[in-house]
Amino acid sequence: MTSDTLDIAEKTHTDQTITFRIPDATDGSDVYKLISRCQPLDTNSMYCNLLQCSHFAQTAVAAEMNGELVGFVSGYRLPQQPDTLFVWQVAVDKKARGQGLAVRMLNELLQRHRHAVNHLHTSITPGNEASWNTFRRLANNLGAPLNISTLFDKEQHFKQAHDSEMLVHIGPFTYFTQE
Repeated sequence: MTSDTLDIAEKTHTDQTITFRIPDATDGSDVYKLISRCQPLDTNSMYCNLLQCSHFAQTAVAAEMNGELVGFVSGYRLPQQPDTLFVWQVAVDKKARGQGLAVRMLNELLQRHRHAVNHLHTSITPGNEASWNTFRRLANNLGAPLNISTLFDKEQHFKQAHDSEMLVHIGPFTYFTQE
């Protein structure tokens, strides 16, 4: 991680406008509503969002502005690759866009797991330019390679009901601290 990225992650802790925290189960309903507003993200059941905010809270970030949930990142560490964080969804409310919030939340999450994670995976549909830009920016900030392959194919896996999901692999990366 470059020193610029570390500075951004540190500033988010003291940012008076947007604050980051670990979610809890009481956030599930708000996460569900946020994701519903953030097309083209797939909405999951509210129960799924409750699980993301409780069972997977350590690998999620809630971003608040004036007490309102305006951003959320969900993910998990891969069971067979514990050094790899899979980012499931990144949601940013319209009122919080244009501030680099998606990358800031991802930096927050990576900082939280800096002693255990040095690879990041996510999946993105080919037409989701906002997500592509976010993860390219993150890879650039980390000084890490970004590789792409097909994770789930439109025809083979989705039977034409969903666009293909491309696996984005960022890493390996290392963290530089100011210790």
